[in-house]
Amino acid sequence: MDVNDLRVAATVVSLVLFLGIVAWALSARNRAAFDEASKLPLHEE
Repeated sequence: MDVNDLRVAATVVSLVLFLGIVAWALSARNRAAFDEASKLPLHEE
């Protein structure tokens, strides 16, 4: 195993992690929590 194999593995792991985060952020299950969090800066007490 040389350094290029490690670079390819790191790239694949990073891509899978990125796609997982995108799927989590866009999932319908989290929509309500994200909608509520998006209104926090505008909320005045």
